[in-house]
Amino acid sequence: MNLRQIEVFRAVMLAGSVTDAARSLHVSQPGISRMLSHIELQLGLRLFERRKGRLLATPEAQALFAEVEQVYRGVARIDDCAQALKDGKMLTLRVLCSPSTGLDMVPRALTALGEEFPSARIYFEVLLAREMVKRLAAHEADVAISTLAIDDPLLSSRPIGQWTLAGVFPRGHALEARRTLSPADILKERMISFSPDTPQGRIIADWCLRHRLQPDARIEVRAGQSACALAAAGAGVAIVDDLTARGCMTDRLSFRPIRNAPSFDIFAVTNENFAASQLANRFVAHAQSALRQLKKERA
Repeated sequence: MNLRQIEVFRAVMLAGSVTDAARSLHVSQPGISRMLSHIELQLGLRLFERRKGRLLATPEAQALFAEVEQVYRGVARIDDCAQALKDGKMLTLRVLCSPSTGLDMVPRALTALGEEFPSARIYFEVLLAREMVKRLAAHEADVAISTLAIDDPLLSSRPIGQWTLAGVFPRGHALEARRTLSPADILKERMISFSPDTPQGRIIADWCLRHRLQPDARIEVRAGQSACALAAAGAGVAIVDDLTARGCMTDRLSFRPIRNAPSFDIFAVTNENFAASQLANRFVAHAQSALRQLKKERA
């Protein structure tokens, strides 16, 4: 029996008549009758007796119907499973991100994802780029949001937005009166510097050469959050990525964008050998939206 024959046989068994079965399947009564005759001929079994206008199922039909119902229950379970997957149930998303995106952007995206898929389970960790590469390559994570370009043959990187630089300083500092800052504005201040091998450190070194300035830098850090914490405490001013500046805002810290500062891509990174789940795709979409909203709010 093919699927259509099974469907017709089941409809007749449930309805108890050809007429009602035809009505439930939205087909003609003669079509159902021909199908039943063909099924009986094909199987070599008598499935129904026509007695005084009634259709009586034979014991053979009853036994066949019991098997058909098991098939339909299996189909129903498949439908339930598909719907659960569509709703995010039974799925887990493992998300990694760079420190600056983990302050505000990615938490916003994960919150929106959780509202869209309330039954999904989400694992979230902030890591440096080299650790993200290891986890993704080993398929110990599903997607990462990275502020650094990742060059690895196993991984695929897609730009989803950009980050740039901002100057951070204590609330009430003279720089707060300006809408934007130039590199020279910050280099003339007492600075919290970055290690030379960091993106900020390389940019600051280039600006120092270009403007022929040597800032008063007595504290060196490697992370933007550390620079913001020090600036808020009054240790000096710092140049950090704008995502960290926005994410670290308190009543003790201010920031301003830096004019003509370079921009850098933010990437969604996945493993090339594994297809992305619906959850992963929706998370990336929410991450893009969160980045746009974050920059709009603090423009």
